[in-house]
Amino acid sequence: MSRSHTVCALLLAAVVAGLCLGTPVVPITALADEFVVTELRLPRLVLALVAGACLGAAGLVLQEALRNPLAVPEMLGVSSGAALGVAAPLVLAVSVPLALQPLLAIAGAAAGGVLTLLAAGFGRSPSAVLLTGAAVTAALQSALLVLMVLADQLDLQLIYRYLLGSLSGRTWADVTGLWPWLVLAVPALVLCAPVLSVLRLGDDDARALGVRVRRARLAALAVSIVLIAPVVAVCGPVAWVGFIAPHLARRLRPGAEAVRLLPWSMVWGALAVACADLPARLALAPVETPVGAWTALLGVPAGVALLRTARTASTARTASTARAASTARTEGKAGP
Repeated sequence: MSRSHTVCALLLAAVVAGLCLGTPVVPITALADEFVVTELRLPRLVLALVAGACLGAAGLVLQEALRNPLAVPEMLGVSSGAALGVAAPLVLAVSVPLALQPLLAIAGAAAGGVLTLLAAGFGRSPSAVLLTGAAVTAALQSALLVLMVLADQLDLQLIYRYLLGSLSGRTWADVTGLWPWLVLAVPALVLCAPVLSVLRLGDDDARALGVRVRRARLAALAVSIVLIAPVVAVCGPVAWVGFIAPHLARRLRPGAEAVRLLPWSMVWGALAVACADLPARLALAPVETPVGAWTALLGVPAGVALLRTARTASTARTASTARAASTARTEGKAGP
């Protein structure tokens, strides 16, 4: 069985487990007839898959656009800005219709992301982007802490659970609220993917091929914001998915361009959230834990392992290239 078939089988297993496991346990043969499945577990599962796919796609867009494998929504002020946009009205007792919450999240995410790019010179230096993004994220999180101090006990519990990322109590209405934003994001994502492969070559080469680098980078940020912000508005900031999914996609398709990596990054993102939601529901049942806590708990060691493996492979390639060059020089000297 190929790697891609294995991933698809894992995703199918996660879907079946998400629908069958819980209280009560539902046999596969009775899935279509059980109210607890069709009205409680199925919308939650669909939301987990959609949210994970959006986060996986957004993570790949940011990493490719900034040419940095560490560029993720959590490090660029995007997720924190979206969370601040949703949490602020709740603490300030401002009544906001449910349909407008994604707009607040988009405004906050756009503010955080654009501020990071402006301060970092639109990504001319990958290290500058990360350092600036970390500073912007810290500032936005400080603002969130101030809001939590001002909140009353009930609002504090809601904000705390929201900031950890949660799928608890989500219904078909929450799933339906994401579709208008996906209608905007998916075509933009398809148009953006070929440009990402050009940006990977570097700014000078991209300009030589006719790409307006600054506009392309802003467009990539806009696409990632439209993918991330509605998910954050509904589920809260689910951490590490945007980092892990693109790296797993690259392991599955080594050397592939962004166009080919994109669907697999979405699949890995969906699989990550769907799998993390299982212990979130079952580990301390009947008490539910936030799914974002599990993605972070599982994502941190997985991310470290992936980075170490990538570094080892890069070192091995460099050593192999050096040996080949040395051999070529030796043969050249020994020749006639």
